[in-house]
Amino acid sequence: MSKLYEKLETCLASVRQKTDFKPEVALILGSGLGDYADEIKIETTIDYTDIEDFPTSTVAGHKGRFVFGYVGNVPVVIMQGRVHYYEGYPMTDVVLPTRLMGMMGAKKLILTNAAGGANPEYKPGDFMMITDHITTGVPSPLIGENIYELGARFPDMSEVYSLRLQDVIRKCADRCGIRLQEGVYVQFTGPNYETPAEVRLAQWWGGDAVGMSTACEAMAARHMGLEICGISCITNMAAGISKEELNHKEVQETADRVAKSFKELITEIVVNM
Repeated sequence: MSKLYEKLETCLASVRQKTDFKPEVALILGSGLGDYADEIKIETTIDYTDIEDFPTSTVAGHKGRFVFGYVGNVPVVIMQGRVHYYEGYPMTDVVLPTRLMGMMGAKKLILTNAAGGANPEYKPGDFMMITDHITTGVPSPLIGENIYELGARFPDMSEVYSLRLQDVIRKCADRCGIRLQEGVYVQFTGPNYETPAEVRLAQWWGGDAVGMSTACEAMAARHMGLEICGISCITNMAAGISKEELNHKEVQETADRVAKSFKELITEIVVNM
């Protein structure tokens, strides 16, 4: 057994001392989107600091806890705040929570984030369904010794974001009356916002939105065989497209403005997955 898997087993045992709740769906909430977890039917919560060997989020707006409960009749586990690579953690720690939720029993994963719009046709407040991603700017979470208990050494990534779930999201957005963008998410390291030149590079690669999370979590989840979908909230236009100075306050303000629509869409997706 690898040391990484032993660490996961330690975290799982710590969680199981506090709850035996078994989720079907896992949900990671991005910056400014965390309040969604407060509105579900909550069974229990566990602070990250109460889980042995678990990395903790240090970002403003991230509460740092697992919320276990129900969306409709669907048992879910929600990460109310994620861990980022730019916080100084190794990439294996960044994706540890994702892997842990899979080990708890989740078979499906919804990833959300606040992202900068690299596609000039987008505007702040748009929702973008992630159809694919680019992680050239960050190390793969699968580098190093493979965790064979979770998946194969060379996992296929030709369909990271489930085509079936993409179709579900389109139908849910239509029922909610929400205009849905579709595009490619590019993950950079952060914590600085991207330069205009980096945004142009992302566009040249085929990227539509840029951010500092999500894609590495998707790779780790796909390695485990989870079915994945992702939605970016475009909270600002990326550098070089917008002439405004970028700041985290703007990210949170835009996320707050569209929170009601986001919550409606996520609920619709969960109950129809």
